[in-house]
Amino acid sequence: MGDVLAVVEQREGKIRGVSQEVVTAAAALGAKLGGSVHALLLGPPGIAGAAPSLGRHGAEKIRVAESDALSVYHPQVYAQAVTEAVKGGAYVAVVFAATAQGKDLAPRVAAMLDVPLASDATGFEVEGDTVLAVRPIFSGKAFATVAFSAAPALLSIRPNVFQPREQPASGTVEAFAPQGVDSGSGGLRLKEFRATGGGAKDVAEASIVVTGGRGMKGPENWGILEDLREALGSDAALGASRAVVDAGWRPHGEQVGQTGKTVSPKLYFAFGISGAIQHLAGMRTSQTIVAVNKDASAPIFQVADYGIVGDALEVVPRLAAEVRKLRAGD
Repeated sequence: MGDVLAVVEQREGKIRGVSQEVVTAAAALGAKLGGSVHALLLGPPGIAGAAPSLGRHGAEKIRVAESDALSVYHPQVYAQAVTEAVKGGAYVAVVFAATAQGKDLAPRVAAMLDVPLASDATGFEVEGDTVLAVRPIFSGKAFATVAFSAAPALLSIRPNVFQPREQPASGTVEAFAPQGVDSGSGGLRLKEFRATGGGAKDVAEASIVVTGGRGMKGPENWGILEDLREALGSDAALGASRAVVDAGWRPHGEQVGQTGKTVSPKLYFAFGISGAIQHLAGMRTSQTIVAVNKDASAPIFQVADYGIVGDALEVVPRLAAEVRKLRAGD
């Protein structure tokens, strides 16, 4: 029996949607361990006002640290604060999101605590007092179940795998004041934070991903993908293959694959993408995959649930038009 801590993410004073998944996963793990579920929220002054919402997803206690030094993610400062919070509680497991921030923060905390980390987990189990994590290996071709050799068990969960579920808990908010939190600690000072993507949904967190490859023939044709994304609604995001990013057609923040972002949306579109192994590693756990490619023997069709052999430049506009018709009839 032991408690579980969910490390929550915020941006510009608002709790990120992926944190609902983290709390939901922590609650499921807490039920298996027979312990309480706590959430840790670090952010700017006033962030405590948003904390009670985490109770809807199973957090019995929300520990909140408010400080100007915590307004924007800072590696050393956040790692120090999370480590202190973990040491101050009787936690058997700590759950992070496998986002860009979580992938940077979780290993730092694991190093400070000198415990192992299972990253990008897609499931977990409990055998006796031991936490087991399920995570993809060999570029997603297989899944490994790993046991933790030390406590607490640290794991980061892949976005869009643990769907948010309302399971109301007390959601008691408690102030947490980590010692020595200073934005200039560790010899690193954050001078500026620049957001990219014009406020568009992060490809790693979107439930629908529209991705283009070299088969789109050039950046001037990306407008038809953007049109499809808009037709699909606010839960859709644009993605790109490595070849497209390397060619300078799209920003690196949209890259899907082994050297980009790993995604697990409910619906994944691959337009003009052959299906190189490094790309498949980043999207093969998607729930439904739709591929369009001129080459009938392209590897992408081996993982696709639905495939169209054809020119993406012709298929995408027609698909966008049909999606709009369907949505107009809702």
